[in-house]
Amino acid sequence: MLNKIFRADAMHIGEGIVSGYIACFLAVLSFLGVLAFHFPEYLTTPELRQNYHVDTLRIILFYALVVSGSLGLLNFVRNKNKRLGAVAWTFVAAAIALGGHRVPVEDFPDHTPYIGLDWFILDLLGSTLIFVFIEKIIPHKKQIILRPQWQTDFNHFFVNHLLIGFALLVANQFVNRTFGWALNDDVQQFITSLAFPIQLFLIILIADLFQYASHRIYHEVPLFWRLHAVHHSVKHMDWLAGSRQHIIELLITRSIVLTPIVLLGFDKSVIDAYVIIVGFQAVFNHANVKINFGPLKYLIVTPQFHHWHHASDDAAIDKNYAAHFSFIDYLFGTAVKGQAEWPSQYGVKGDYMPEGFLKQQAFPFTYREEPTTPEIK
Repeated sequence: MLNKIFRADAMHIGEGIVSGYIACFLAVLSFLGVLAFHFPEYLTTPELRQNYHVDTLRIILFYALVVSGSLGLLNFVRNKNKRLGAVAWTFVAAAIALGGHRVPVEDFPDHTPYIGLDWFILDLLGSTLIFVFIEKIIPHKKQIILRPQWQTDFNHFFVNHLLIGFALLVANQFVNRTFGWALNDDVQQFITSLAFPIQLFLIILIADLFQYASHRIYHEVPLFWRLHAVHHSVKHMDWLAGSRQHIIELLITRSIVLTPIVLLGFDKSVIDAYVIIVGFQAVFNHANVKINFGPLKYLIVTPQFHHWHHASDDAAIDKNYAAHFSFIDYLFGTAVKGQAEWPSQYGVKGDYMPEGFLKQQAFPFTYREEPTTPEIK
């Protein structure tokens, strides 16, 4: 239903369809924001809420409710199908009933179990505002916003963001219990004494080397490929595609990458900058955008470089592993060379991955035939 509405030939300016979807989007985010105001100790991320300005958030929430309510009313008046307007107003009404932007925030304990609802809201809002826009301005290929299988990838996006606190807890426990003995004050003091740009380069390079090694294992060891095949099963590349990932792989990868970062003791400001960079690049490299990076493509990972990693073309199998620096693949001889500018198809050969978030989470444990790396040996 949604895919039909968002087909280029199904959208007619002035019928209220676009405004209806914007209204629903803002209304749902506003409702979730009100819930976060009610239960900040359980629904917000400690590292993020330290930087919040509550009054500013209240203003943003107020205008989001006004805009979503107004657009929902516009959709209800001008569109023959009133469903979008009704959905938007349902969430707006629920948000207002729960206190809207006036929900008081009292003192609360800092060390409670939590899920990253605020991280989900901020990342979804930022990603859609930035990446949906640039995918429409400079697309690699024409593609509707709600392309096939978007629901599955959105479910991955939602769950993976909510579990960010759990993932960090697992990763920290893994590092401290397994490699706590390797902590060295002299090494950490040397690292923190380095200038910020040098630390930033080192943290990205070291994390990428560890991620490169683990990425090769995911591809070349059948047991681990069962997990990683979920990520590679996406057939339509865009900003949402990178979210398709098995939860166990997410936990393993976070633990592996976090290990050298903790042991080397990088400055907190450097870690914060790294988190921003890796978050942006993870989305950007999957995005449906076409930008000419020139010679830089041999140094850093670009959408074109990473799209080849997801290609089902024979020449792309087990290639382009790096997440940040493409020169790593060129050094180790795993870079795609001499191919067309962009791949023609994506996904796993054989198309054996079931559709749906839950089925994909169960896939590594239920698939009877032995899946190998993408070429299906």
